[in-house]
Amino acid sequence: MDELREAFREFDKDKDGFIGCKDLGNCMRTMGYMPTEMELIELSQQINMNLGGHVDFEDFVELMGPKLLAETADMIGVKELRDAFKEFDTNGDGQISTAELREAMKKLLGQQVGHRDLEDILRDIDLNGDGHVDFEVR
Repeated sequence: MDELREAFREFDKDKDGFIGCKDLGNCMRTMGYMPTEMELIELSQQINMNLGGHVDFEDFVELMGPKLLAETADMIGVKELRDAFKEFDTNGDGQISTAELREAMKKLLGQQVGHRDLEDILRDIDLNGDGHVDFEVR
């Protein structure tokens, strides 16, 4: 998430919290994602129609999240990602809840994670905002 924020800030030249359509492609490229011309045209249309021609950080995360997730899945391998996900999804419902995330963080870090920190982590990785981490590779 920090990488996304840094990339966003770099292209928010006037520091108003928004980047324009024309900078979106360059911003995505600094993240290592190479959008096709068609993708950029579709994104520009989406941004112009729905977002007034510019994107704030939350919109940027929403646009980039699935792309970076798919890219990561390609690099790591979907099977490995799915296996790691299943390890945290202890009740096997296809989602990682706050309680499951708390347990996972405790195992990984060897200590309890504070409620506020846990909420921050969940907010960063909960792409659809439903309060759970879903395994979705698009």
